[in-house]
Amino acid sequence: MRDALRRLRGGLHRLENGLLIAVFAGTIALPLFEAVARVAHVHVPGTAVLLQQLVLWLSFLGGLVATRERKHLQLSTGEVIPKGAARDGLRVVTAGLSGSVCAVLAYAAWQVVMADKLQGELLPLGLPAWISELVMPVSLVFMALRMVHQAGERVWMQAAALALVPLGFALDLGPLATLVEAHVWVFAGAILVGAALGAPVFVAMAGLGMLFYFEEATPIAAVSAEVYRLITSPTLPAVPLLTICGYVLAESKASERLVRFFKALFGWMPGGVAVLVAGVCAVFTTFTGGSGVTIIALGGLVYGILRDDHYPEGVSLGLVTASGSLGLLFPPSLPVILYAVVVSTSPEFTVPAEDLYLAGLVPGLLMVLLVAGYGVFIGRKVEGPRTPFSAREVVQATWAAKWELSVPVIVMAVFVTGLASMVEAAAAAAAYALIVQTAVTRDIHPWRELPAVMVKAGVLVGAVLVLLAAAMGLSSYVLVEAAVPDLLLEWAASTIESKWVFLLALNGLLLLLGAVLEIYSAIVIIPPILAPLALHYGVDPVHLGVIFLANLELGFLTPPVGLNLFLAASRFEVPMVRLYKHMVPYLLILTVGVLLITYVPAISVGVRDALKPAPSGPAAAGGRP
Repeated sequence: MRDALRRLRGGLHRLENGLLIAVFAGTIALPLFEAVARVAHVHVPGTAVLLQQLVLWLSFLGGLVATRERKHLQLSTGEVIPKGAARDGLRVVTAGLSGSVCAVLAYAAWQVVMADKLQGELLPLGLPAWISELVMPVSLVFMALRMVHQAGERVWMQAAALALVPLGFALDLGPLATLVEAHVWVFAGAILVGAALGAPVFVAMAGLGMLFYFEEATPIAAVSAEVYRLITSPTLPAVPLLTICGYVLAESKASERLVRFFKALFGWMPGGVAVLVAGVCAVFTTFTGGSGVTIIALGGLVYGILRDDHYPEGVSLGLVTASGSLGLLFPPSLPVILYAVVVSTSPEFTVPAEDLYLAGLVPGLLMVLLVAGYGVFIGRKVEGPRTPFSAREVVQATWAAKWELSVPVIVMAVFVTGLASMVEAAAAAAAYALIVQTAVTRDIHPWRELPAVMVKAGVLVGAVLVLLAAAMGLSSYVLVEAAVPDLLLEWAASTIESKWVFLLALNGLLLLLGAVLEIYSAIVIIPPILAPLALHYGVDPVHLGVIFLANLELGFLTPPVGLNLFLAASRFEVPMVRLYKHMVPYLLILTVGVLLITYVPAISVGVRDALKPAPSGPAAAGGRP
């Protein structure tokens, strides 16, 4: 019996992986096909609608696989609780909460699908839209089952019993519905506690959104309906496309070629190894979209280089940890795209991703130079062996790393020149990375290794997009029903008079939130609330985005719970408290950088305005105050 179940499970996993890879391939191919057709002056109707459906499938299939792999974004894992009855109880609560929210979401998604069935919308080739949309409720049902089962063999039945209870409020069963309505804040508190103890962040957001809509006598299907407002964003498909590009580069030998390139350029100078570390980490973070990936993938390599160059252990640990957060502002960084998508979902704001990239060039370079400069200062004292400068080695190293170094150039060039949209540019970058790493450098075998890389990328895409979809329902309530931005605006207007005081308070808030929130959670939760407030004080929306991302870079390093501190302590097996001491110089110099970025807008928006003059007329509305 167990062997049969194991084979069934293995078959289901292969089916999920195969579907995810096929949808990923379609998401890459369709924008490229559209771009080629446009160049050939051939109009292909329905491609935008098909791409939206592919992104919908990618979101929920990826979310389903992320559930299988336990990769949904969390605030805490609860692993600090000792094994035994306490941890079993924790698993029951978090699994029951997660399963129940996914089950109710599945019910809400089913309502949306049935409503769309009545409308009779057809996709290209005559396929009814509601059939494609079934991926939402079906995936959510399997996610609910998996979350309950992951509680463990001993306690999954208790978790299942707990998960079934909230279906009563979804189905509007009288007594339970009355109980929820009367104690909505108690249930909201329970959801938040569950999220803090290990339930996925998207569970908390979706649960709160449905709870608050229920209190307002609004159908909970409104939460699932918000997904469609999300997938119609013209920039959203760039998120999965840049993710696969980054993952392909991360799984190849790109890091070794980049290290050789930076060593050839800077290895001859005093402290040049520090410039190497800051540069290669920034480029790698730009590709992968997350500093955590950089520390895990590159940490051992660059730490060894620093120690071989006689850098002290503490300085080496601090430099690698600080360098891991650099690069978030450079193209084709995924957080920039995600920020643009989240903020631009409001009709009041338009923050193009390309504007953020242009505005982030100098601020991003400033942060890299500050970290590298401190490393050079230390390196001059250490005086380790230097690599003699060789023009021949520079040429050879540049040629070897040409494929990786050209990715951001391609993304910005094809977009800024008007040859392609941001989504098409991202698709070109993804296809370019796939072709280069499988057929040119041959770092990744196209049949044996590439499918696993695509599944890994799909897991991150699913985790991020499901989180974003769940957040849309909650943010709709927060922004419209609860009018939180209006309340904050009223409070700020009566309390803070100066734009500069507001910016200082903003830096403090973002530093605190960046230290306790995972990057994608922070981007989804905070900007829609802050954007109206910043606009009131005359802060350019693009400048706000650069400030926000620069503060996240600093927040990763902020004790006691900055993400990079946890990752570095784990990667290098050093106590957290000992790491705090080594981070002080980098915290100070990067704080100076963040303050310069905040209080000298010309560093960011000045570059954007010089390279991309402001539009006139209606197109300028909401873009630049």
